[in-house]
Amino acid sequence: MSKAEPRLQRKLLAWLLGPLLLLLVLDTIAAYWSSHRFVNLAYDRALHEIAREIVMHVKPGAPRPRLELSDTAANILLTDAQDRLFFRVDDADGAMLGGDAQLPPPPARTRSHGEPRFYEGALRGEPVRLVAARMPINETAGAPVVHVQVAETLHKRSRLAWEMMANVVLPQLLLIFMATVVVWFGVSRGLQPLQRLRRAVSDRSHLDLSPIDTHDVPGEVRPLVDEVNQLMARLGKTFDFQNRFVADAAHQLKTPVSGLKAQIELALREHDPERVRHSLAQLYISADRLSRLVRQLLSLARNEPGALDTVELQPLDLNAFALEVSMEWVPHAIKRGIDLGFEGVEQRLMIDADRDRLRELINNLIDNAIRYSESGGRVTVQAGITPDGHRKLAISDDGPSIPVEERQRIFERFHRWLGTREDGSGLGLAIVSEIATLHGARITLEEDVDGVGNTFSVFFQPAADEQLSAG
Repeated sequence: MSKAEPRLQRKLLAWLLGPLLLLLVLDTIAAYWSSHRFVNLAYDRALHEIAREIVMHVKPGAPRPRLELSDTAANILLTDAQDRLFFRVDDADGAMLGGDAQLPPPPARTRSHGEPRFYEGALRGEPVRLVAARMPINETAGAPVVHVQVAETLHKRSRLAWEMMANVVLPQLLLIFMATVVVWFGVSRGLQPLQRLRRAVSDRSHLDLSPIDTHDVPGEVRPLVDEVNQLMARLGKTFDFQNRFVADAAHQLKTPVSGLKAQIELALREHDPERVRHSLAQLYISADRLSRLVRQLLSLARNEPGALDTVELQPLDLNAFALEVSMEWVPHAIKRGIDLGFEGVEQRLMIDADRDRLRELINNLIDNAIRYSESGGRVTVQAGITPDGHRKLAISDDGPSIPVEERQRIFERFHRWLGTREDGSGLGLAIVSEIATLHGARITLEEDVDGVGNTFSVFFQPAADEQLSAG
């Protein structure tokens, strides 16, 4: 059996109406106890008066007093329209002078004259209310004392108690019923904005990621709606990136794949082994370009803006790490006839970084510098500290200087400066820009200090541990 889903309306009604019903139960109990008490107070006085009247019919005698209560007097004293009354009179020694011998005795004898004792009991299987008292038979000094008991059934007491309780409880029950209707109506009206909000969400298309209208949204729900709007904004950015990435990837892959297909068809038509070998060499170059493009596309997808939540930044020495990565490019630089150098500092340059992504950033900058430098040129990797305390990584080359108007667009995806003959996809610097953004770093492009080539500089914040120690 499945558990019923929690509903806000049901919980609100339970919390609002539950205490009211509990108060009604407690008030009913209190009303019954109070009415029962006041009814007993009223009828107990009458019962005590009957006991006093019966004692007035006890006369002194020897060896004990005697009860002289005629049938007419007994009918007058003991006749009631709704209940039956019983009595019993004993002398001071406990000898019965008259009345009903089956009357239950009181829990304890009264100890002084004139102080009655009221208690509950049963007579012949029927509940009764009794009074017991010790009274002198007359006002003279030394008059004999008798013990008198009077019992009365509870019909009129119960009836009056219930009538009193009904007069108290019924108006309250009606009031609670009216309060229930008002609360039910109020809760239903109060939750209507949530119903409209539910319809606003359920009626929209899965492609509609526009913000939910917060007009007439209760303040208690507004933070939730704001979070949902922020989530949809993030999803919108992610979907836009994915759509743009898919479109760009399809466009970029179309040309090299078509080239591969054409070269394969050309190789299949050739019969001269040398021409076939040449076609295969061209196929290898095209496949290598396609492989590099695919790697860059995957890298771009991995470093999208939404990947920030998956990046684990850890303390890392930028000086030592940049030297380590630069050393890996020495054979490739020698092959291209490029003088690859490194200029660092003696102290540690600690930053918070993702090791793999930072390696990819440095690799792309060095690859870009070597690729666009002429043979015999120079590429320098520098690591240092700026006057304001930032950690700086700079890569300088001797390639063609990029015009000022192109320096901002050079970091855009698939944008390539037409002033170079070098083949490329236009993704390397876009990947660098994305990785720098993930690290909270800033990247700039300027002319080299010697006026020949370009210098790409990335400025990192110092590691959090160093910032705390400096603070």
